[in-house]
Amino acid sequence: MIIVGGGATGVGVAVDAASRGYDVLLLERYDFGKGTSSRSTKLIHGGVRYLEQGNVPLVMEALRERGLLRQNAPHLVHDLQFIVPNYDWWEAPFYGVGLKMYDLLAGRYGFGSSRLLSKDEILEELPTIKTDGLRGGVIYFDGQFDDSRLLINLMQTAVEHGAVALNYAQVVQITKSNNGEVNGVAVMDVETGREFKATARVVINATGAFVDEVRRLAESDTEELLALSQGIHLVFDKNILPSESAIMVPHTADGRVMFAIPWHGHIVVGTTDTPIQEAVVEPKPIDHEIEFILETAKKYLSSSPSRSDVRSVFVGIRPLVNSKGVGKTSALSREHTIHIDKSGLLTICGGKWTTYRVMAEDCVHHAALVAQLEERPCQTRDLKIHGFTQHTLDNHLGVYGADALGIEELIKGNPELRKPFHAALPYCPAEAIWAVRNEMALTVEDFLARRVRALFLNARAAIEMAPKVAQVMAGELGKDEAWQGDQVRQFGRLAEQYHLPKITA
Repeated sequence: MIIVGGGATGVGVAVDAASRGYDVLLLERYDFGKGTSSRSTKLIHGGVRYLEQGNVPLVMEALRERGLLRQNAPHLVHDLQFIVPNYDWWEAPFYGVGLKMYDLLAGRYGFGSSRLLSKDEILEELPTIKTDGLRGGVIYFDGQFDDSRLLINLMQTAVEHGAVALNYAQVVQITKSNNGEVNGVAVMDVETGREFKATARVVINATGAFVDEVRRLAESDTEELLALSQGIHLVFDKNILPSESAIMVPHTADGRVMFAIPWHGHIVVGTTDTPIQEAVVEPKPIDHEIEFILETAKKYLSSSPSRSDVRSVFVGIRPLVNSKGVGKTSALSREHTIHIDKSGLLTICGGKWTTYRVMAEDCVHHAALVAQLEERPCQTRDLKIHGFTQHTLDNHLGVYGADALGIEELIKGNPELRKPFHAALPYCPAEAIWAVRNEMALTVEDFLARRVRALFLNARAAIEMAPKVAQVMAGELGKDEAWQGDQVRQFGRLAEQYHLPKITA
């Protein structure tokens, strides 16, 4: 099987297929998780708003998958308590009943029982919550994770089961046999410009927001599958919400749920839902989206955060499956779709991070049928993900799970490798060395955006870290000073898009 796309969907399919014993080649034209898969709200959840929409099967599936993810990757997926503040008399009974239903649907995969909170209990948990009109609230439990760290660990899991995974490998052509059936791809090595071809019994298009672009490589006149929207998140210092609890706002003006979530010592607030016409690799926030989040946050936080408080802004594109008659993208289903073109190209799209495993299971089943391969059972329900450990370190290296021991060994040999690149963030040279040697990081961006989360947490600090990071990576990759300068310039241009004061309408 050839899998095109190195995000959550593609890498999930690679893990499933390789663990069944199929031969797998995964190709990603940029870096693993460059797109939507590193830009999520950082939640592994059933989806409270899907319950309100009446999509009980999707919620049940997601809640089960949430439990399996915590079981198989406990170093990256953990419980988080959410508080729904109530300002109207009807909210406590309404949301209280809904969240009890959420608990019941989770069954044995539950993360904790929801309950009503008094005003005093809310203030104890959320000292910076707006108190005007506050009546009390509801507390419930869901899951949180680090999306790009999980993606890298999934890529490593796939490779450990025999898959070959390449980043910076762009598919430039879908090849076909004499009878017009897809039989492989032509690939360009982005680093060298060289091209090669690979053949397979089935080609799987798992390119997220770009699936229609890849489908046009096989059939130029194909009808589009996706309706695209983008969502943004603003990241603040912890002082706007000095709590280990998250806030969930069940209704905003654009019909979405909004969250304020503690994450890596910062607070992530989002998201929005803005229809867009075209998928781009680096989507930019629109001014009205920024203002929408700030205005919504001011309704709930006494600190009233402003643009100057924003440390980073990141934007993700939702590859939603188009549905005729649905007016708003926020109302489109998050269920996945598998589509097989007449040429035999298999496309999987839609879905959400939480359900990546079951999406992959469904996809590999269909791919085996298309390729007429021997049927083999799915192995991923209880498959431990790379880095699995029940005993994570109580510091920022905890997200590496069992691999943290390897980073500590590097530091033991040279204590200077523990010194952070920047005072505002904990990331250190040992992590950059580890990322190059073990996680296929090839650029400063790969490291600062996805192997660690500096760009997503504090864009200005990430820019200031870049020269030191480039120097460490150059030593590992055998690159010269010209490469370092080029990397620093490229990263600086990119990171300015994440630095709010530079963003205009």
